[in-house]
Amino acid sequence: MYYTAETAKSFEQAATDLDAAVKKNGFGVLHIHDLGNTLRGKGIAFEEQCRVFEVCNPAQAAKVLAADMRLNMALPCRISVFTQKGKTLIGLIKPVAMLSALSNDPSLVQVAREVEAATIRMVDEAK
Repeated sequence: MYYTAETAKSFEQAATDLDAAVKKNGFGVLHIHDLGNTLRGKGIAFEEQCRVFEVCNPAQAAKVLAADMRLNMALPCRISVFTQKGKTLIGLIKPVAMLSALSNDPSLVQVAREVEAATIRMVDEAK
């Protein structure tokens, strides 16, 4: 269900490289949530780093929404750059598994496969 890749890059470099890979692959970055800074800003002792990139390909999103508008709650796709026990990782929840859990519409399988291939490619290019 998850695809995670470890990188030798710093957290900051991995985040910069993911941003570039997203754009190179025809997706847009809608927002970046800096969960680490948000938690620390709320007074929570959180030592790890975590940025969640909300990414979207409008044509693919439109196909999903045309098939089942309720799936708006699963969009946009999210790819995270995070640290864990001194390692930097980049990962995502695989779209095929996620959409299969949320819908039984066979027309979405191909869309999910295409999005999954693209998002995994982004992770691999950024690592």
